Amino acid sequence: MYEFSVIGGRTAREIIGASRQDIVDVVRDTYLAHHAGDSVNPDSYFLRFPDKPDARIIALPAHLGAGDTALSGIKWISSFPANIERGIPRASAALLLNDHETGYPFACLEASQISAARTAASAVLAAEQLTGGRSAGKLTVVGAGIIARNILEFFKSLDWRIGAVTVHDRSEEYGSALAAHVNGSLGYPAGTEADLATAVGGADVVVLATTAAEPYILDLGAFAPGQVVLNISLRDIGPELIEGAYNILDDVEHCMKANTSPHLAEQKYGGRHFVTGTLAQLIEGEVSTGADKPVIFSPFGLGVLDLAVGLHVFRKAKASGEAVEVADFFGETTRW
Repeated sequence: MYEFSVIGGRTAREIIGASRQDIVDVVRDTYLAHHAGDSVNPDSYFLRFPDKPDARIIALPAHLGAGDTALSGIKWISSFPANIERGIPRASAALLLNDHETGYPFACLEASQISAARTAASAVLAAEQLTGGRSAGKLTVVGAGIIARNILEFFKSLDWRIGAVTVHDRSEEYGSALAAHVNGSLGYPAGTEADLATAVGGADVVVLATTAAEPYILDLGAFAPGQVVLNISLRDIGPELIEGAYNILDDVEHCMKANTSPHLAEQKYGGRHFVTGTLAQLIEGEVSTGADKPVIFSPFGLGVLDLAVGLHVFRKAKASGEAVEVADFFGETTRW
């Protein structure tokens, strides 16, 4: 009851790298549990700074399951885009897991790896559901950061057949680095493309994984009918394109906040008629998409996913002896 473990990022990444298919299954099951009402996932809380308007730290509290399988916790994740100019990752995070019986925390995990993994698993799960398989002639990635790298690693681990990967990034250095990783480590033919329209054109799947704060994809013809767009960074696409597409979200209420592309569309058009449904509804066959319009997946990112993936990593680390136990973490374990 009073055990407390710490799991570092290197351990988490190794566990994630060895169990990506399991993590996709965990994410799928969690989406379905959330859809069934077996979760508590309140709004995220944003800490912002007057002197750093582009930076934020976000708290994502959540609860998942019931009875003996219930779990609570919170992810505390910072996003400091200026870190990219320093050559360090934009995001850093910690995840705290709490026992549902007593409320006591029992683990703290370095969570940037967990956050990236649940985001990548969500993206790849959506791509499979929306394309109906695990293949793409051309896959384009916009934004050559850590999230993009993780998404491509998940595609590879799930044995996707990809004819070619095109990388577009404002930084030639970062774009070339990701393309080299895809070529060398993942075995997909990959190259860079400086022109965004050319990069996106002809792609079966487009992954948007940038740090954009407002839409820059505004051309109504930017996406082709039937093209699957994974809107992972949430703010790249203008509201007019959202309105003219099939839109699958992870959670409608959560996505309609913080000036995401769907939120901008709701504000512009005064309603949500453009929302097709959620990924869980798609999995359950309650909604469907077609090939007559682009198909856009916009996941706001649910705290329950971090809990579920964090628990997976925690259990693997405990079983392998890689969790670091902190003796006497709790100063008092009796009332008297």
